[in-house]
Amino acid sequence: MTGRGPANLAPAMVARSTNSVTRELGEDELPAWRGFLRAHAHLTRELDANLRETHSLSLSAYDVLVQLAGEPNHKMRMSDLAESVVLTPSGLTRLVDKLCREGLVEREECSDDARGSFAVLTEVGARRFAEARPTHLDGVRRLFLSQFSPQELRSLGEAWERVAANGANGARPS
Repeated sequence: MTGRGPANLAPAMVARSTNSVTRELGEDELPAWRGFLRAHAHLTRELDANLRETHSLSLSAYDVLVQLAGEPNHKMRMSDLAESVVLTPSGLTRLVDKLCREGLVEREECSDDARGSFAVLTEVGARRFAEARPTHLDGVRRLFLSQFSPQELRSLGEAWERVAANGANGARPS
């Protein structure tokens, strides 16, 4: 008779199932992770709804305009822009195509790479960004920042920077 429980697993399988990669999230870890996911989903939904209702602009489109507005000459390589706004290259292509149709962004060919191109913020896009910015900032303050004290905001800022740096470097937290 062959059993199918943990006692009958090969020792290597048991060792793998108890390492930090496959173990369940702990009582401190799970609420932190779930809370982050729920807060992110809620905040992005609300900020997106505010921008769509007031400016007919999605949060993703606003993010593209923010990135371009902050760059010299208001332009970025499409590949860099995709990474900055956390979209796939094909997702960014579709979004930039839509923004081009609306006159908010233009495409510019890259002279040193025939396959590459730039997204460039137009004057119309800059005006639309300037109009939408107060709505977005108000939403960020009202929905997120107002929930925390200045000390908590500093701590959160440090924590998010640590998470971002670890992800960018492939490093593991100490």
